[in-house]
Amino acid sequence: MTYMTIAIVAGFVLDLIFGDPRWLYHPVRLIGHLISGTERIIRNCLPANKTGERIGGGILVLVVVTVSTGVPTVILSVAYKYFWQLGLALESFWCYQILATKSLKVESDRVYIALKDKGLEAGRKAVSMIVGRDTQNLTEEGVTKAAVETVAENTSDGVIAPLFYMLIGGAVLGFTYKAINTMDSMVGYKNDKYQWFGTAAAKLDDVVNFIPARVSAVLMILAAYLTGMDGKNAARIFRRDRFNHKSPNSAQTEAVMAGALDVQLAGDAWYFGKLHKKPTIGDPVREMKLLDIRRSHKLLYGTAMLGLILGIILRILVL
Repeated sequence: MTYMTIAIVAGFVLDLIFGDPRWLYHPVRLIGHLISGTERIIRNCLPANKTGERIGGGILVLVVVTVSTGVPTVILSVAYKYFWQLGLALESFWCYQILATKSLKVESDRVYIALKDKGLEAGRKAVSMIVGRDTQNLTEEGVTKAAVETVAENTSDGVIAPLFYMLIGGAVLGFTYKAINTMDSMVGYKNDKYQWFGTAAAKLDDVVNFIPARVSAVLMILAAYLTGMDGKNAARIFRRDRFNHKSPNSAQTEAVMAGALDVQLAGDAWYFGKLHKKPTIGDPVREMKLLDIRRSHKLLYGTAMLGLILGIILRILVL
């Protein structure tokens, strides 16, 4: 077993134990500062038209990916060369920070606790911290659905996708993925400001998530069977509804989640005061219940564990 494999397993376990404590500075924040700072410089240097913004967005991607990949590559190379124990410890710590299994569970569980103990307004406030849609008029079912959708989508974006890339290239490639994903979350919007500037980041994010999203969906179907949920319906809804989203990737795990829970997800939503028409995912076999947030956590953890176990086995066999 290589140092990289040990670091991935150690990082995965550390994430399950400690999650993402708010007092611990996260390297993704540095990537965020790099993105916003580079964007300001580019916008000051290039014309604010379609061509200029497309070029600027491409430059942003090139700079952020290069720095986010190059810096950890140099640091880890030096650490492993002169003191392998330090290299292993550092890569393990970075793998831990790149993964988000427990933090996704904790943040979505805040919504469950808020709704259960403090009521609808508290639930709306809690879910507003983890979703981009307007939450002030959501019903209890709407708040619950938003939390479950977040768990479904981020099981891929926050767990399986970074794990997929770390299994290929360790913490370095994990940071490359996080840089691309963070760029998409910051500039990949189809609004007046980012319609052209964010095109390169959004397209690249679609590309790097294409395989992981589908791997995540298959793993989640297996997890549905293993956790006693409706695995058969999860597979059926996945085949039928996995493209019911503008993004080629977002509905993959949402479809599985909807089928496994026997509920309907997605549909119309308000963003920045505007109603966005969206297709639904899944069938309304039953109403969404508050406990479905906790049930989604079983699929999250089951998918994550399957991803690690099968990924490590494949990595050992290939190497």
